[in-house]
Amino acid sequence: MSFTTPPRPLDVTSLFPQLAPLARTATRLHPRPGSPSVHDSSVGGPLLWPANEPWPHCEGPHDSRTASVVHSPDDIRLLRRGRAAAAERQLRDPQAPAAMPEERETARRIAKGRPWFDGPIPMLPVAQLYARDVPLPSSPPDADLLQVLWCPFDHMEAHPRTALFRRSSATVTDVLDAPPEPPVIQFDWYLPEPCLLAPEQVTEYPNPMQLSEELQDQLGDLSRWEAAGSAWDSSYDVAPQEFYLNMLSHSPGWKTGGWTRWGLTDPMPRPCPECGTEAMPLLTIASAEWDSSSESWAPEEERTNPTPLLLGTPPANFTLIDIAGGYDLQLHACPASPGHPHIELIQ
Repeated sequence: MSFTTPPRPLDVTSLFPQLAPLARTATRLHPRPGSPSVHDSSVGGPLLWPANEPWPHCEGPHDSRTASVVHSPDDIRLLRRGRAAAAERQLRDPQAPAAMPEERETARRIAKGRPWFDGPIPMLPVAQLYARDVPLPSSPPDADLLQVLWCPFDHMEAHPRTALFRRSSATVTDVLDAPPEPPVIQFDWYLPEPCLLAPEQVTEYPNPMQLSEELQDQLGDLSRWEAAGSAWDSSYDVAPQEFYLNMLSHSPGWKTGGWTRWGLTDPMPRPCPECGTEAMPLLTIASAEWDSSSESWAPEEERTNPTPLLLGTPPANFTLIDIAGGYDLQLHACPASPGHPHIELIQ
């Protein structure tokens, strides 16, 4: 499996040379549904977790008032399998029923929910990244594995609380076979669909709001863009800086490194809580791989052979994760010390 980001419409540094020293490499992960093992880089897959190391739990608090109905991970998986079966059935026969009687009965039973659970919640695997597949920013030299887990409940930040673990995969000789799972999950979109990755490196530039006022003014000068000739998209004549933002600055979707995606708020400092060093983008957990404004970043392979989606799934949401109604959860790490606390940012 491989995916190729289409070439950008033009070389932005030829029009704005001041951007050249600001270029950063990001690694797009391109998660797609699959069956990863503990030895794979993945989203929502099993982790290479030492059998003698306690599995992380979230001590809370977990407020029952935030969710009227909660489900178990197995209930959510069962519903997804039913949706996949229905999609396959209707693909073979468009006149086939949307749901079989047993599927409707299962859906009715699961809709009632599970009893609320009070106590520490086992955290869920979100991502596992091997350095052989994906560059791992802000990692110690002896660590070739980054593991990200979260508590599948909203906390004060209105998103899952995350935990990071960096380790040397060679030291894990006895792997935990059956890690505990949370008895209930607040929302089904906090259970990642197991996905394999197809990493691809791209070049990114900062959000326009992170640039100098002089350069922002230049990005808004239509005559500079028109000098690009046929590469310029005249539909952006009213707001030329939007062309830079959507087409040339930073890629959407799951990725490591690169530049922070801003939009929900203006750019703000992200000092390390421990030492004050400016934290750098580590991992972006995305609600979708692209949207209507960033469709030009959709891989070329998706245009010719689109990845199937479950019925009712928003376009390009292959992991089935949703962050705060379609945003990204961006994890930033301290470049001075990987042992310092990371920062969570929704944008």
